[in-house]
Amino acid sequence: MMLFSSSSALSLPSDFHKFPSTPSYRHGSSRYNVRCSVAAEKNNLELQNPVAATAAATATSDPLSRFPKLPALAASLCDAADDFIDKYLDKPPKPSFDPRVVLAGNFAPVGETPPTECHRIEGALPACLNGVYIRNGPNPLFPPRGAHHLYDGDGMLHALRIRDGSVTLCSRFVYTDKLSQEAVAGRPMFAKVFSGFNGLAGVARAVLAVARTVLGIVDNAYASGLANTSILFFERKFLALGESGMPYAFKIASDGDIINTGRHDFDGRLTLGMTAHPKIDPATGELFAFRYAFPPPFLNLFRVSPNGEKHPDVPLRSMRQRPAFIHDFAVTGAYTIIPDTQIVVDPMRMVADDGSPIFCDAAKVPRLGVVPRYASDDSDMRWFDVPGLNFVHAVNAWDDKGGDEVVLVAANALPVDYVLEENHLLRFSVEMVRMNIKTGAVSRKCLSSNRCLELGVVNPRYLTKKNRYAYMSIGAPFPKACGVAKLDFSKADGDHDGAELVECVVASRVFGDNCFGGEVSFVPSGEMGEDEDDGYVMALVHDESADLSKLLVMDAKSPTLEIVAAVELPTRVPYGFHGLFVSEDKFL
Repeated sequence: MMLFSSSSALSLPSDFHKFPSTPSYRHGSSRYNVRCSVAAEKNNLELQNPVAATAAATATSDPLSRFPKLPALAASLCDAADDFIDKYLDKPPKPSFDPRVVLAGNFAPVGETPPTECHRIEGALPACLNGVYIRNGPNPLFPPRGAHHLYDGDGMLHALRIRDGSVTLCSRFVYTDKLSQEAVAGRPMFAKVFSGFNGLAGVARAVLAVARTVLGIVDNAYASGLANTSILFFERKFLALGESGMPYAFKIASDGDIINTGRHDFDGRLTLGMTAHPKIDPATGELFAFRYAFPPPFLNLFRVSPNGEKHPDVPLRSMRQRPAFIHDFAVTGAYTIIPDTQIVVDPMRMVADDGSPIFCDAAKVPRLGVVPRYASDDSDMRWFDVPGLNFVHAVNAWDDKGGDEVVLVAANALPVDYVLEENHLLRFSVEMVRMNIKTGAVSRKCLSSNRCLELGVVNPRYLTKKNRYAYMSIGAPFPKACGVAKLDFSKADGDHDGAELVECVVASRVFGDNCFGGEVSFVPSGEMGEDEDDGYVMALVHDESADLSKLLVMDAKSPTLEIVAAVELPTRVPYGFHGLFVSEDKFL
């Protein structure tokens, strides 16, 4: 079913993808262009950029006030060095790092949107959706300098406030330390994690970053964080997350506006950032997370009590090899599961091989580490070899057979070489992995013949325990999704005569011709005790033919995932990463 196929399109200027070297570009239709005065009050800078409101309009206090004015001469010299690196040391970017490719179409950044009512709603929005649906994603404030990876954009939140059948859209940047300082400077100031540290140019940028810090031009303590990946709602707080830095807190105002409130460190107990995919056990209310960094121990687990008290880190010293790039993990009622994948990090590779410090180690055998979730060290950790299993996102995990087995469901990236480059060639195989804690035996089943299912979500009430259903995005290919598929894990129960493939897809919905989205969210329809799939699947979808974005609400129990409501959005919402829904009784 195609909805809103004949609407006015939101146009972009024809010269947007020329990427001028100065921050004077505009994008979006003229009615969404505004002048950013974030930096003007501090440094009398007049910038034209995508920010659609001042910092004062999106934060309880000016997020720039703690940053001093730039030492002019030192800043100019460092800027000149930056230009030299871009012009003479950078290699021509590969297509997957070329901003003209990476930021094309609906990946192009947009400006901020103040709370704006959505006037066209088709169907009826269920009463259980009174609340807010928020999606995070990358949205660079300035035109990229040199190579640019999709993951390197500044965080932007798109919030849909739903109340008694009406919907309001608001889009705001996450005012991280990085973004705030760059807004003052009027240009990019910090090297990009995924595209800024390649070869000799990467070494030069690392030296330049040290120089800017020593000279007092920037405060580099927390400037690596983009907070562009996901959203956490915990202890009645919204947190924007990105694994390269600290969480950033924000509020949802009564009118649907997003109000930045600053960095969140759990009362000073979190100092080096955390995963963008923490897990909340719905039975205990505890938060489980990890962080990884140099030097060893590369990986540390931690948990946070429901009252917000962070417990001490638990270092995993058994990860003695060079650190793996670990994006996600899983938690059961009794254990924590850590993937040790073939995607590894080695800064020396910038010098030795003139390459990226993040790469695929083809000789490495992937492992899954299982450690008691309340362990104080990793002395009881057990490692299971799982050849060829490299997952980016876990779907769920649980304990089985009286605690003797741990079960993990995740999407295996195939081939893993394409996780960071050439994403459009990447395929995913949804696998159920059973690990016997007593015997060390491992068994694996593929749960779908469709090899392009990723970004799985489940009813949040069933996280950490055995569940039946998952909703997976269908790659178009990724990073875009053309629809959603529903999987029934119960079909994989039993031996199935040793079959390696058990078809578990029981329903699907394709968004329509030239309509694409990303990860979906599941919202339960009522109180606990109803069927697990009683609820709704929410998806942000963009019609590329009409250049129109919309919110789709699907019946999660329907055999066709029937669309029960569709909301036309007043502005374009770019493709992004992860989101969540929070009912209004929890945050108001």
